[in-house]
Amino acid sequence: MTGWFSFLHGEATAGDVLALARVERVLREAGLAYDIVWSPGFRADGTHFADVDPAAYSRLVFVCGPVHGPQVEELHRVFAHCARIAVGVSVVDPDSPAVTGFHRVLARDAAGAGPGVDLAARAPALPGVPVVGVVLTHGQHEYAGRRRHEEVAAVLTRWLGGRDCARLELETRLDAHDWRLCGTPAQLEAVLARLDLVVTDRLHGLVLALRAGVPVLAVDPVEGGAKVTAQAGACGWPALVAAERLEEALREGTLEHWWHWCLTEGRDEAARIGAAFRTRGAVPDAADGLVAALEAVAGPAG
Repeated sequence: MTGWFSFLHGEATAGDVLALARVERVLREAGLAYDIVWSPGFRADGTHFADVDPAAYSRLVFVCGPVHGPQVEELHRVFAHCARIAVGVSVVDPDSPAVTGFHRVLARDAAGAGPGVDLAARAPALPGVPVVGVVLTHGQHEYAGRRRHEEVAAVLTRWLGGRDCARLELETRLDAHDWRLCGTPAQLEAVLARLDLVVTDRLHGLVLALRAGVPVLAVDPVEGGAKVTAQAGACGWPALVAAERLEEALREGTLEHWWHWCLTEGRDEAARIGAAFRTRGAVPDAADGLVAALEAVAGPAG
């Protein structure tokens, strides 16, 4: 089986891979054996065209996507001896050699034919994965030689890239003119409240996630600890790693420990802290002393 997910310069989309899963299930239920060819850029450990002996196969199935272009035409040349079928595809030009090279085309949409439901819609159910907001900063130059922001971001993003989770990059910076950013705190809070976990090296990444009742895996990006460490202590939040111990935490499994804790017991702890933040007077902050400070400096108002 092949598709655009097989070509070196193609692409693997979630829809294509789900369509493939739908076809896989049909073939398994029919008792038909198959191999899948993957692009080495997407799955380096998979089977690639360079590994395949075309003579070992009698049938080729092309799954999903548009049927056009030289890459598809090359399939017809290389697998000329095979019965070739395209399934769940779009036919833009029915007279293209990429289309006419197939013995059968089971199209999802083509000129003159009614559209069919895309294969991805009926793919097997997927396991749930956590949705993780990632809030990182590359600023804070006021910390000068104590800054470890680039190192922290590199380690965290590399580690997160290997986690089975849905990653959502977020910014606490607001911008009313950039559609990619939230324009109000309420918009950002609406996103945070729907997450399972936040990974951050920002003070407000920590605070706003806890305010929304969402657990946080925090890293203080300043050597020796600074405001992220201080705020985690003020909030009573334990899932914190120091910048200078991040590589060690990765090797020794501390990041793994806090990841698991945040997605289990940490959920209840974050919900408790978030509820306390929303309860008037339950958690003191600097604003509680503002009026007294004003009166002490400038005298009573009025």
